[in-house]
Amino acid sequence: MDDASLLTRRSFVGKAVAATVGGAAAGALSQTASAAMASPASTYIDLFRHPDSVMAYAGLENAMKLARIGTRWQASGVEVEASPEAAKVAIRVSAPGAALTQIHVRWNMSVAPGLRGLGDHWERSYGDLAWRGMEPERVMPWYFATYDGSTLHGYGVEIGAGALCFWQVDPEGVSLWLDVTNGGSGVALGQRQLPAATVVARKGEAGEPPMAALGKFCRVMCTKPRPAPGVIYGTNDWYYAYGNSSQEQILEDAELAASLRPKGGPRPFTVIDEGWANQAKFPDMTHLADEIRKKEVRPGIWVRPLRAARGTNPTWLMSDARFGKRTERAKELAYDPTVPEALDAVRAQLRQLAAWGYELVKHDFSTYDMLGQWGFEMGAQPTVPGWSFHDRSRTNAEIIAGFYREIRETLGEKTLILGCNTMGQLSAGIFDAQRTGDDTSGKVWERTRRMGVNTIAFRLPQHRNFFVADGDCVAVTRAVPWQQTQEWLRFVAASGTSLIVSVEKQAMGAEQRRALGEAFSMAASEPSPEMPADWFESTTPERWSGKQFAWCGDDGAYPFTV
Repeated sequence: MDDASLLTRRSFVGKAVAATVGGAAAGALSQTASAAMASPASTYIDLFRHPDSVMAYAGLENAMKLARIGTRWQASGVEVEASPEAAKVAIRVSAPGAALTQIHVRWNMSVAPGLRGLGDHWERSYGDLAWRGMEPERVMPWYFATYDGSTLHGYGVEIGAGALCFWQVDPEGVSLWLDVTNGGSGVALGQRQLPAATVVARKGEAGEPPMAALGKFCRVMCTKPRPAPGVIYGTNDWYYAYGNSSQEQILEDAELAASLRPKGGPRPFTVIDEGWANQAKFPDMTHLADEIRKKEVRPGIWVRPLRAARGTNPTWLMSDARFGKRTERAKELAYDPTVPEALDAVRAQLRQLAAWGYELVKHDFSTYDMLGQWGFEMGAQPTVPGWSFHDRSRTNAEIIAGFYREIRETLGEKTLILGCNTMGQLSAGIFDAQRTGDDTSGKVWERTRRMGVNTIAFRLPQHRNFFVADGDCVAVTRAVPWQQTQEWLRFVAASGTSLIVSVEKQAMGAEQRRALGEAFSMAASEPSPEMPADWFESTTPERWSGKQFAWCGDDGAYPFTV
């Protein structure tokens, strides 16, 4: 990954922006939009009505303005149904005569000035979640929230949408963009109707704690999360070994996890990260799982399920065109999950993990492997134009969600599944846990501060409302000053989210062991933190429920690439 691009956010340029601006400026507000403004004191945005315009695209160069007939919007070969109900708007798309790429749904209204807005990310966040003022070009995947100093309102789409959805808010209204591409090309829906998205919202209450209000809205979006799996805590070898580990080191990790377990507390996990495919260092994966279990620790394992080996039948593979101009990435071969034989190969690998006896499977890289971009590169276009999956009849959202369901079905209901580089709005209700932010670090503290603190602060409302949130590991290494690591350890434990530590043996002393034991005890109690006092002012809040954290220290933040 190019870390220099960490904080880069792309705007939606070209004809898509022109259409948005033009639609906002065209004509007077409709009577229904004017009615929505009847209460000037309210900052709630009423979306539970007919949109004011709908545009369809067969490529951004081919825009089609649809005409409204009742709850339907039509053009030649295209129909979009937007049916307002009491507390939602169901959007369905039919296009037997066109290969659509995007749908733009627009509600015209006067949006109250002075609002602060918070959006989400496509997959993991990248240290850039924050409350901000009005940014009309800002792409907010899946949902957004507004705050007027007293009340937080939430707006978004229900979990499991058939399109990749993002929002934009400007002084003249609200836009919902539905990406219905297949790969980077138009989807061939044929005669079927696509349930593209269901718009939902939650009107907050004045004085309600904002973070609690956003958590309640997450429950509106996800009415059926998976049952809470209990405490997820333990060890992972990545941030001290970075793939250069061994069976002996993993067993030492398991002994550490067992020793940190509070009396009467749940059994911790020891997760084996990348590197276990080296048979010289990991000769018997079944035996290793059994040995971990003998220590009263639960074995877990990392996998990149779509990674394909050299020599794989090329008809089973994703197109290199998904990388666009980033041709150096073409060496990373990946299975196309819409090819039956490729999906069988993925299933076989997952069944092997279950047969070995691993109770937690952390799967990684699937969004990147399928769409060719990291979340911070996606902006308004999650993948580059000009390519497709083998099966052209399903949208990217449908293919991704279908792949997640295949993972769940293959591993079974008893295996805990942790998604990394996965889309939370498509995995909620399917996976038990989700890595919500980009990688922390066992080498550079600044990366942990930027990525770890930010994702817990701004995605904590998703915790146990979508899945168990995982802000990534606490790395105890000689490369990172203990004072900073200790703050991060204390913060993660107090957050109630997943607590996984990556401990370099040479960095352990009596002080570190004592702090880790206290953190495991706190995590086992499943604490419920309140909103940070500086949530609206900082990307890495420091004041939480009477607890004060110091993220920058005497030297301040490191301004260079990490």
